[in-house]
Amino acid sequence: MAQTPGDEEDDMQEIVGESLARRLVEWGVDTVFGLPGDGINGLMEGFRRQREKLNFVLVHHEEAAAFMATGYAKATGRIGVCCATSGPGAIHLLNGLYDAKLDHVPVLAITGMQETSVLGSHYQQEVHTPLLYQDVADAYNLMVTNPQQMPGVLDLAIRHALARRSVAHLSFPNDVQVAAAGEDPYRHVSPGEPPRSSPVVSQPAVPAEQRDLARAAEVLNAGTKIAMLVGVGARHARDEVLAVAEALGSPIVKTLPGKMVVPDDHPLTTGGLGLLGTKPSEELMEQCDTLLMVGTSFPYAKYLPSPGQARVVQIDIDASLVGLRLPVDAAITADAKVALGQLLPLLQHRTDRSFLTRYQREGDAWRADMASLEDAQRSPIAPQYLISCVDKAATSDAILTCDSGTIATWSARHWTIRGGREFYLSGNLATMAPGLPYAIAMQHAYPGRQVIAFVGDGGFAMLMAEFLTAVRHELPIKVIINNNNAYGQILWEQIVLGYPEYAVRHRQPEADFGAWARACGAHGAKVKDPKDLPGAIREALAHPGPALVDCDVNPNEPPMPGKVQYEQAKYFTEAFLRGQPNKMATLATVARDKINELRS
Repeated sequence: MAQTPGDEEDDMQEIVGESLARRLVEWGVDTVFGLPGDGINGLMEGFRRQREKLNFVLVHHEEAAAFMATGYAKATGRIGVCCATSGPGAIHLLNGLYDAKLDHVPVLAITGMQETSVLGSHYQQEVHTPLLYQDVADAYNLMVTNPQQMPGVLDLAIRHALARRSVAHLSFPNDVQVAAAGEDPYRHVSPGEPPRSSPVVSQPAVPAEQRDLARAAEVLNAGTKIAMLVGVGARHARDEVLAVAEALGSPIVKTLPGKMVVPDDHPLTTGGLGLLGTKPSEELMEQCDTLLMVGTSFPYAKYLPSPGQARVVQIDIDASLVGLRLPVDAAITADAKVALGQLLPLLQHRTDRSFLTRYQREGDAWRADMASLEDAQRSPIAPQYLISCVDKAATSDAILTCDSGTIATWSARHWTIRGGREFYLSGNLATMAPGLPYAIAMQHAYPGRQVIAFVGDGGFAMLMAEFLTAVRHELPIKVIINNNNAYGQILWEQIVLGYPEYAVRHRQPEADFGAWARACGAHGAKVKDPKDLPGAIREALAHPGPALVDCDVNPNEPPMPGKVQYEQAKYFTEAFLRGQPNKMATLATVARDKINELRS
């Protein structure tokens, strides 16, 4: 009787590459993002043998693979996995891996290595990745040198990544990859045994200590002007955040990565904080006498209460992040959802809502000002109008991914979290280009949801080949490009330092990324006229496959801070006096924005 191909594979001896793939499946991993190379051919054979259970998403650049693994982990809470060859491939992963490390999400990076017999001989592409990854892979970092280490060290790597919410790395030399699984090539001289483990990990929701809760309640109950600052660490605790804020009569301020914690139209929130935040949020931070921080170690201390102004309570699952920015009067190391639920019965419910009411009025005025900037009559197209068209047309459970840059400002202020909507960007690394690969990974994880990448032309151009990845994998992502033909955020940062812009705008002609999308076999549109924009957005979102809208926006629209400081205005003026190009167009845009705000 003839054997089927599957039967033949069953008869093949299991190699380390297959042992790796099989164990990933046992851990519940269903996807690996990566790019093959001769440094990982043994691993690729293992993935091939497990292809019915483990999907390998072939990318065009390893940096994108790491971003995809990071995005997958951010959206699902499960471990993201990426794979690259030795040498240059492993190096390319680093930016995406640092995104995972700095935003505290679990990712496993798997890389190749030259065979053990040539290590140390300056062999081609010999890069010692365990040394290279020493900083980024702070959860676990190992070169596998004996087949008997598998699958135990994979269990340890994944368990460490999940427990520490960071990056783990395993490097496999070529000869180890193709060695028989479980082979023992050495004479053993110690009583040690190879690691024996299982694909399980315990991740309980850590409760708070009662004495810490009592101290926190004492501080909060003594406050009269209480503010809450919530970050992405509280994303699973929306109900508890709202309940505590209601009890305290506290406005809720959100970090940008924590934008989805509370709906943007909820009466208790004043929106974001910082350069991309709102004026009411910034002002209430200047006035509060008590601050409750939940799931955030917000890095920009300039926007937090001055030392000595407010008493601080901080809740975080990671004790090392507590007290990082401000002196803390009460520290709670616990899961945000559990700790807030424990804290709520200890709080005195406020009848005096004057502090909250004041900032609710200011929040309403701010939202009206922002709506006034979504001007459909302006040409060139206002970027605020572009994102407002996306906001109005998107589904109630849409996922928006975003690059770093001015697009983050427009998303922060004009993408509305409501219903089951979500929002993701590179938080602490603030790198360019993750928006597109994030969207691909999240669409793969949630095939039934609408996933939109809102990106700038600069970030899109860095990894635009990955749009072809989406087409080839039939992932119906939607890409909206805010095209100002410039590195807009850098441009304005130069001006705010008092320097005229330099080397931040691309030369003409402007790119037509809609044509690129069509060349890839997807839906693509180029929009220059504001009256064509709503229809183009609706058509792209309704398209059953991948779609892209490239929208030319006003390149001289400044991402103004919520509250302009004297020094910012001073440096802005100095840049203009020193020869800022396009100053008349910029001043005209600022004036038009101000007129619209006054009319609102």
